[in-house]
Amino acid sequence: MVSRAILEHNKKNDSPIEELILHTGQHYDENMSDIFFNSMGIPQPTWQLQCGNGAHGEMTGRMLIEIEKILFDTLPDYVLVYGDTNSTLAGALAASKLHIPVVHVEAGLRSFNKQMPEEINRILTDRIATLLCCPTFAAVKHLANEGVREGVHHVGDVMYDAALLFGELADSASSILSLYQLRSKQFRLCTVHRAENTDNPERLMEIVHALTEISSSSFPTVLPLHSRTRNCLEKLDMLRSLEKQEGILIIPPISFLDMVMLEKHAATILTDSGGVQKEAYFHHTPCITLRDETEWTETVEAGWNQIAGYKKQAILNCLKNNPVRKEIPEYGEGHASEKIIGLL
Repeated sequence: MVSRAILEHNKKNDSPIEELILHTGQHYDENMSDIFFNSMGIPQPTWQLQCGNGAHGEMTGRMLIEIEKILFDTLPDYVLVYGDTNSTLAGALAASKLHIPVVHVEAGLRSFNKQMPEEINRILTDRIATLLCCPTFAAVKHLANEGVREGVHHVGDVMYDAALLFGELADSASSILSLYQLRSKQFRLCTVHRAENTDNPERLMEIVHALTEISSSSFPTVLPLHSRTRNCLEKLDMLRSLEKQEGILIIPPISFLDMVMLEKHAATILTDSGGVQKEAYFHHTPCITLRDETEWTETVEAGWNQIAGYKKQAILNCLKNNPVRKEIPEYGEGHASEKIIGLL
């Protein structure tokens, strides 16, 4: 969305912003990378690093080496990083070593669980950043509690900008409901990819057992299977039986617009993804989070999100609940990307 806002800015201003996109390759699956750029209309990356394989330290280290070379050659005015991935931290570190100001989009989020690699990435990137663009007032408060007040701005959520724009586009561009013969509000959507779930056999097995219990041929669960999750299920010798389970529809990773379509029409979303938790709210679909905490606490307070953890019974209990739900105004009105461009 920031890329689109830059294009709109350049149409209306005599002093254009030149954007050069660096793609680290952390998300290397075609459906999670190339199709993502195509479906969202984002300009193709200037650099493709292909640093997606390896453990966290190895991956981040290789990114850091390659990003530093590119920044040294180009010396941009700003390095803009998003979210909480290894790419986020590597980009921020490389820029800081060369004294290039860092802009962090989605600054200030906290799960308060330092066992999550993403939490470490967030904290370190926020310490490095010059401009901290916060999606929520809670994020601003977290930074203030940590003594970070300079350069902090509440801009709203760029993902809400995307939800408004692409929600309607998905209705005309996606055929995934007809492809899998899904009826609106007559299926559940589940995504599982975080290491805390996939790499812990007990957690992964409990989640799978919950999915098998709640799924049926008349009310299926759609499971776009992340490559990490697939590998872990294979190691546990569970993939083949799960594929044969009645009511569980395992599909490959899908494009952004297909994901939006499933999120809009699902009866419930079960996920360990931070982004999907928010998108569930954007499309007014109840969400159950398969983690022990969330950085998006306002979705829980507003009743759209329930924290289940991984235990089967807790997941089943959340499905039975019907909490009172209300709107979340702090995500903004769909102009977060424009505000970020204004700050630049």
